[in-house]
Amino acid sequence: MIINTIDAKMLQKLFLAGAKSIEAKKEYINELNVFPVPDGDTGTNMTLTILSAAKEVSKIEEPTIASLAKAISSGSLRGARGNSGVILSQLFRGFTREIGEVEAINVSIMSNAFQRAVETAYKAVMKPKEGTILTVARGGAEKAAELANKTDDLVYFCEEVLKHMKLVLSQTPDLLPVLKEAGVVDSGGQGLLAVLEGAYDALLGKEVNFEVVESSKSVTIDNESGIEADIKFGYCTEFIIMLEKEYNENTEHELKKYLSSIGDSLVVVSDEDIVKVHVHTNDPGLAIQRGLSLGSLTSMKIDNMREEHQEKLIKEAEKVSKEQEAVQATEVKNEKRKEFGFIAVSIGEGINEIFKGLGVDYLIEGGQTMNPSTEDMLNAIEKVNADTIFILPNNKNIILAAEQARDLTEDKNIVVIPSKTVPQGIAAVINFVFDKSVEDNTTRMNDEMKKIKTGQVTYAVRDTSIDGKEIKVGNIMGIGDQGILSVKTEIDEATIELIDSLVDEDSELISIYYGQEIEETTANALSEQIMEKYPEIDVEVHSGGQPIYYYVLSVE
Repeated sequence: MIINTIDAKMLQKLFLAGAKSIEAKKEYINELNVFPVPDGDTGTNMTLTILSAAKEVSKIEEPTIASLAKAISSGSLRGARGNSGVILSQLFRGFTREIGEVEAINVSIMSNAFQRAVETAYKAVMKPKEGTILTVARGGAEKAAELANKTDDLVYFCEEVLKHMKLVLSQTPDLLPVLKEAGVVDSGGQGLLAVLEGAYDALLGKEVNFEVVESSKSVTIDNESGIEADIKFGYCTEFIIMLEKEYNENTEHELKKYLSSIGDSLVVVSDEDIVKVHVHTNDPGLAIQRGLSLGSLTSMKIDNMREEHQEKLIKEAEKVSKEQEAVQATEVKNEKRKEFGFIAVSIGEGINEIFKGLGVDYLIEGGQTMNPSTEDMLNAIEKVNADTIFILPNNKNIILAAEQARDLTEDKNIVVIPSKTVPQGIAAVINFVFDKSVEDNTTRMNDEMKKIKTGQVTYAVRDTSIDGKEIKVGNIMGIGDQGILSVKTEIDEATIELIDSLVDEDSELISIYYGQEIEETTANALSEQIMEKYPEIDVEVHSGGQPIYYYVLSVE
């Protein structure tokens, strides 16, 4: 098969096929993430980014390359989530700028579009790191340039570019030691390949389902409205273990502890040689694996609880959202425009209250568990009636999306304070001075948040080796600003060891923000241990209410 040009109809098919390809492979890509934490991951972020564009592309009934280029660029830019999603959107942005005015794409135009895609993406990242999606994209662009004058056949051209990109991807562990230690290739590069492989399959004429189903975002609804809240754990998982190993009180305790770490609504009932298990979780496979460690399984049943509620939830959420937006729009229109405003990304009810108390105008919920998109940022910017708006991403994986929103905003001055954690964001807001200039406050906020050391305590979702530590599923990890500092089997042990790693002779204050799964009495008991160990340092305890992370800590 020889193909010399790609017209608009074919380009539409290729793009939608690329979107379906990464959607199908997103969990595999998520598994390549180096840190074994239960966060919003690379595959998820890249998939949501491209699906935002695919939704727009699929609506075009009589496409031109110009109309497709606009839809791909605009849709992916606004839908971009996480660093990998933002970089993917910038690759699309550069690519579509090159093809926007042509009637059809040949090898020469395709090669030039690859070059421009890579140039645009590299410019969008302040400190590009090799061994990432950028390296894989650049490898593809270099191979494309090499082939541009050697062939007119797009099939051969694309095949060779993909082969070379796979080679570059296989070499990413040699460029990033952390990848080699974990035994994985770069997840962002793998995601990019998934997109291009899907497009290539469509170019070859392979049958692809091009229907795009819009992914619904996590919705948090006030329970007082009478609407059912978003389901935290989506799969009702049930099975019976036919015991083949010793099962006693300790074994049952460990089983319950593990299942509680990956879900809720837990019921474990044992009777002689069998154990009946019921748990709501986002990863039934983990529960099943744990059950298999004790014996064979029978009467297995997994139900997707979100499916049966999704339609109702979405309709009700849209209704409430429209009502709220109408009220907020009226409020914004009527209120006097102020000089300064603040937007912060938050991760829990307690953290929300802290930011509100500090004068933050608008909170975007998401953070670790679901990175907000560029469009989420733009919507927030629209709702804050101020000349200058400071955005606190409070997560290193959200900074690029915030900066992209800044670059897309024309009627307000947007300043992104690159806070990588919630405690850094809190420190930045506390140190804002209203009678100082934007420049002075930007410098002050950046300087003050750099004085904060942050730690987070969560559980491992897979076995891995990282930062010189062997980690098993269910281990409790203490994560600092530079990596994993503690790996234990108990939450308190991991937390105290993490604090030991953060405290130095200049430390004056330890702040503890406890999460959804920690009782206040438990957090206070932990603080007493810390005060006893460090009597010269003040210790504060706050309800953070964050999911997944048992504790968020700061030392200053």
